[in-house]
Amino acid sequence: MIENLNNYYIFYTVAKAGNVSKAATQLFISQPAISKTISKLEQELHIHLFNRSSRGVSLTEEGQVLYEYVEKAFDSLNKGEENLKKYTSLGMGHIKIGVSTSLCKHILLDYLKDFIKENPHIKFSIDCHSTLNTMNLLKNDEIDIGLICNTELPKGITYAPIKEIHDIFVASSDYIENFSLREGEEEDFIFPENIPGNILGNVASLFTGNCFVQKDSHKSTSATADTSHAAHLTKELLEKSNLMVLEESNVTRTHVDNYLRSQNINCSQILEINNMDLLIDFAAIGMGIASVVREFAQSQLHSGRIIELPLETAIPERTVGFAYNERKKQSTAVRKFLEYVETH
Repeated sequence: MIENLNNYYIFYTVAKAGNVSKAATQLFISQPAISKTISKLEQELHIHLFNRSSRGVSLTEEGQVLYEYVEKAFDSLNKGEENLKKYTSLGMGHIKIGVSTSLCKHILLDYLKDFIKENPHIKFSIDCHSTLNTMNLLKNDEIDIGLICNTELPKGITYAPIKEIHDIFVASSDYIENFSLREGEEEDFIFPENIPGNILGNVASLFTGNCFVQKDSHKSTSATADTSHAAHLTKELLEKSNLMVLEESNVTRTHVDNYLRSQNINCSQILEINNMDLLIDFAAIGMGIASVVREFAQSQLHSGRIIELPLETAIPERTVGFAYNERKKQSTAVRKFLEYVETH
């Protein structure tokens, strides 16, 4: 059929004109060339397409059936060209993005908000999945772009980091202050020698002061000592408290687990939750200590609803970035979005 597309267009033009001479003028080809094309098409279809007379040509019954389909086909092609011109001139497009709920809320929305203002005719589809599931969608060409935490990438996938993130442990001051009483372990809880043995009212004050900030030369000796003591207490709390973390299949969970193993921290009570924002909220109401991303918990940290627990050795920082299949021919809309991300 593709090979005959030009032949069909000649047939279509002759049928509309009702005259070979007029059709030749419109198509800028000779009358013999048109007659030869029509004869060839009739031979291939084994039918007569036109009745010929001195006044011109008219469609046969079979020719009329073919004309109705050919007319619809070329009408669709014309509409397709018109829509494509509109698509290009208005900057239209459709971008499919895979992203976790947390990354969508705390990172992607900021990019989309301003990009959509500049490109109102581009549509988005958002598939919310974990980083690992997003990578599978990307490999199978089910999405155009993935916003992911840095992880091992399959061959052919390009990753462009856009932001650093920091994993931390947080809890409410009430949870910290009441830990010994609630757990019934006040006598067993281990304190440094110069910290009072009664945890109530003392541990939270250690964690909420400046001592949980990274050590530097401008801190006083006592502040540095307090930092060390508070970090020691963090280890005790992590091992004996209710530690709330993401599910095991999550890239963030793997990163935090690797850190805990490297620091010889053995947690006895683990509660798995599949949403970072819920981890933050559960920590705020005193359910336990939560492993969260500092950048995603800024408002709760600033308000004092949760406290960042000091660590002797910080959890290694990570990056978040956009990933895409470098082998796939990206649409104009996708290229425009990636270029926007690079410059913002």
